[in-house]
Amino acid sequence: MELDNITYNDLSLFQHEEEYSVFHKLNFTRTVDGKEWLLKFFKHPFNDLKNIRETQHIIRSVLSKLKDWPTGITNGTVMVMARFYDSNIDSIPGSNMMDAATYKLFHGPDFSLVRFSVTHFADFFRGLKQLIALLNTDDVPPTLKQYLDRAGELINKPIIHQLAARDPLAKLSWKETVYYGGYLHQKYKNFSFELINIYGRLDAWFSMATAMQVHHLNFPEFIDQPQPLIEAKELFHILVPGAVPYDVSFSKDTNFLFLTGANMAGKSTFIKAVGTTVFLAHLGMGVPAASMKLTMFDGLLSNINVVDNIVKGESYFFNEVQRIRKTILKIKDKGKWLVLIDELFKGTNVQDAMKCSSTVVKGLIKIKSSIFILSTHLYEIGEELKQYPNISMKYFETEVLEDQLYFSYQLKEGVSNDRLGYLILKREKVVELLESL
Repeated sequence: MELDNITYNDLSLFQHEEEYSVFHKLNFTRTVDGKEWLLKFFKHPFNDLKNIRETQHIIRSVLSKLKDWPTGITNGTVMVMARFYDSNIDSIPGSNMMDAATYKLFHGPDFSLVRFSVTHFADFFRGLKQLIALLNTDDVPPTLKQYLDRAGELINKPIIHQLAARDPLAKLSWKETVYYGGYLHQKYKNFSFELINIYGRLDAWFSMATAMQVHHLNFPEFIDQPQPLIEAKELFHILVPGAVPYDVSFSKDTNFLFLTGANMAGKSTFIKAVGTTVFLAHLGMGVPAASMKLTMFDGLLSNINVVDNIVKGESYFFNEVQRIRKTILKIKDKGKWLVLIDELFKGTNVQDAMKCSSTVVKGLIKIKSSIFILSTHLYEIGEELKQYPNISMKYFETEVLEDQLYFSYQLKEGVSNDRLGYLILKREKVVELLESL
């Protein structure tokens, strides 16, 4: 599935302040390599059902083994292994006792580094053996089995097997240190990095499975059909604590949602929740919903956090127009897209914005192969759009009691007529401040 950088930013999939990103929320990797693999998965969501379903199968398999997942391999262990090959140590001699004693005597710091590193290699091989034994069952997914079999082949080489079988509490002798260290440094380097790479991939799948367990995510069901579809029960935004869930339904017959509601009523959160959920589904992992059915989408495009560009002399409105133009060019001839538009044409006056918005909506509804969600404060254009059968009109309700706002965050049928800007201005005592000037 295709996303551009604007969409990644709009949905907070990645953020400069990482703790506020979806990636951070789902990152339970234990190693740097695992994190790098998880980043790769996020940057390259799948564009075919075969890979999505295979990844779902893998994560299901990992999920069922989480409580028994070995903990012996740490990020420190993997870093020691990598640095062993980067360090400028003197050549390690043969493994007879005389060579070992000479190396320790005349190359003491290097000898200590080799012994320390070999101990971590042993921990890694031991932990990987345990992981292979845990995961390599009769029903293991083919892709996962491919990596497990390759890892098993590499750690079953006689010397590596012998090292992994050592008592982890027994200190390495001088002879063992140069014997194993020499082999690892001179003959096993490429294999070591291949194993680290395989473990990083396993660590990323472990993270995705753990995220599903921790955040109560569920696997979506993908429907293989040409018409676009999204149906979800109790869908919520994964970054919002205690989020109110939504039920959503889009199909070829109602593929355009015209969404209205007051400020703070929940429109932006809803739009981002749908986008984030569809994105996660295309990673092959679980989604924040009680249940979900959807088709595969070719891409996801958003128009949410538009900004001006002072350096280029581009206004806010100009950039809104350019974003819409690029969206139309992208989706007009190509497959199924999910298009998210939040508060279109904020950068111009109300009358102009109404005309521009109406024109855009009437154009986009001609595209039946994609799904659109558009939120707006321009409630007036809702009336003229009711004639189009594939447009669904919904709004977020706001209740006012004694000048206090109460938001249900529940979708209602129809178009909102709330005008609450002045009330918010008054509630926040801005009117009072102005009157006191």
